[in-house]
Amino acid sequence: MPRYAALAALLLAAALAHAQPYPSKPVTLIVPYPPGGGTDFFARTVGQKMAETLGQPVVLLVDNRPGAATIVGAQVAAKAPADGYTVLLGDSATYAINPSLYKKLPYDPVKDFAPVSLTGRFALLLVANPAVLPADSTRALVAAAKKHPGAIAYGSPGSGTPHHLAMELFKERAGIDLLHVPYKGAAPAVQDLLGGRIATMFLDLATGAPQLKGGKVKALAVASPKRIAALPDVPTLNESGFPGFEAWAWQGFAVPAGTPKEIIATLNSAYIKAIADPAVRQKISDAGIEPLHSTPQEMADYIRSETAKWAQLIADRHISAD
Repeated sequence: MPRYAALAALLLAAALAHAQPYPSKPVTLIVPYPPGGGTDFFARTVGQKMAETLGQPVVLLVDNRPGAATIVGAQVAAKAPADGYTVLLGDSATYAINPSLYKKLPYDPVKDFAPVSLTGRFALLLVANPAVLPADSTRALVAAAKKHPGAIAYGSPGSGTPHHLAMELFKERAGIDLLHVPYKGAAPAVQDLLGGRIATMFLDLATGAPQLKGGKVKALAVASPKRIAALPDVPTLNESGFPGFEAWAWQGFAVPAGTPKEIIATLNSAYIKAIADPAVRQKISDAGIEPLHSTPQEMADYIRSETAKWAQLIADRHISAD
């Protein structure tokens, strides 16, 4: 009898553990970028508010390995248990660009992840160092590039980043040739822009705001369909002679594939409540980030459309990170 009693006790304990409401322990949020950037800022701002709804801490795991195109963090998240305790804050590179950019990828953005919600998008600005490239408009930049083909250098936070592909799209639309200089992150690229080693780049407002305010960098145009509130005098590329031009650095939450739908719904709801808070929305907006939310299916559909869009450009421009 004692043996049966012990077995019954074990079965009861297992059943109770299985029946524990979610979440019953801290949730790890993987941020596949170095600390201090826009993604890290967003994760800390939103994660703290989500923790209040979830009733459990949201612990950030920041990937401090620049230049890896979010692959390291995504791989860690893909291999995590599908129990809702590991969430990835991936971006357009993670979900839509890397599959076309790398011949071998250690994760599959469709098979290995279940979408939770789109979370935000960063407006991309076409900027220039006025001391190196005295262009006060997009047209002036295009004219200078056509006069000196291949001589004007532009930077990016790395090959295949949204900033890099936005410039490749711009080059294609404008019919110009610029020299690409990839960096391991936005910070060193901005430093070389300020130092005059590169003349131009696409830059998100969250990263470039201090330089823009100080006048060391000039914003020529924004790649969003409408002008942004923080820089109302900066025209869109659409207004600058490139109709329909649109490029964003966007992000979204995902969990390992196989995570129960009710857990995904809980995370989705907690995120929506977090960004509904006026203080949170203001803090995010002031950093140049447009907060977004979606259903898991809407995020999956958006990933599909973005994957097709950038795959075509990558193929046409023969871009590779291998």
